Amino acid sequence: MHATRSTGRLPWPVRDELGAEARRVYDRIVDGPRARLTGPAAVMDGDGRLLGPFNAMLASPAVGDAQQQLGAAIRYGTSLPDRLRELAILTVAVHRDSDFEWHAHTEPAYAAGLTDEDLASVRAGGDAMTGPDALIHRVVIALLTDRDLDDDTFTAVEDLLGTTGTVELIVLVGYYDLLALSMRTFRVPTPGLDVANR
Repeated sequence: MHATRSTGRLPWPVRDELGAEARRVYDRIVDGPRARLTGPAAVMDGDGRLLGPFNAMLASPAVGDAQQQLGAAIRYGTSLPDRLRELAILTVAVHRDSDFEWHAHTEPAYAAGLTDEDLASVRAGGDAMTGPDALIHRVVIALLTDRDLDDDTFTAVEDLLGTTGTVELIVLVGYYDLLALSMRTFRVPTPGLDVANR
C-alpha cells in the first residue's frame, strides 16, 4: 500500500490511487512507445509513479491524453531524422533551462549519433555547429526567442526538411517548450539532481 505523496507542486499518485480516466492515460503512457522503446524507467520510478512531465498529465486526463499522444507522435511518428530531432529537443532544454528534458534526451541523442562534442556545442550556444545541425539550432532558437522565422531561415529549413518536416519541427519545438514550462511551473524534479519534496 502506498501513501499519497507529492513531487514538486503536484500530488504524485501510483496507479491504484487514480480515477478511471486518469488510469487510462497512465496506461497509455506506460504501455506506449516511450516505455516500450526506452524502458519503463524512462517514464516511471520503481513504485510506478510517473516522472517528469507525465505526472502532470494525470491531473487533467482529457488534456493530458491529448498531450501525451502529441508527444508520442512527435517523438516516434515524424519524418525528422533522429539526430536533428534530438538536437532540437536538447536545444529547447538548454534554452529553457530544463534539466529534465536534458536528462531524458541525452541517451537518445547519443543513440542518434550526437557526440559529447555536439552536446557541449549545444550547451555553449551552438557556435561550433555546421551544416544541418547549425541550421536546426538556429531555427529552434529563433522559434523560442522571436516566435517566428524570417523568410531566409524558413526557406533554408524547408529546403532541408521539406514542408512536412518543417511543420513537424515547429510543432516539436512548441511541444517541448510546453513541457519545459509545465515542469518549471510544477517544480518537477530531475532524477538524480533534485529529490526535494519526494
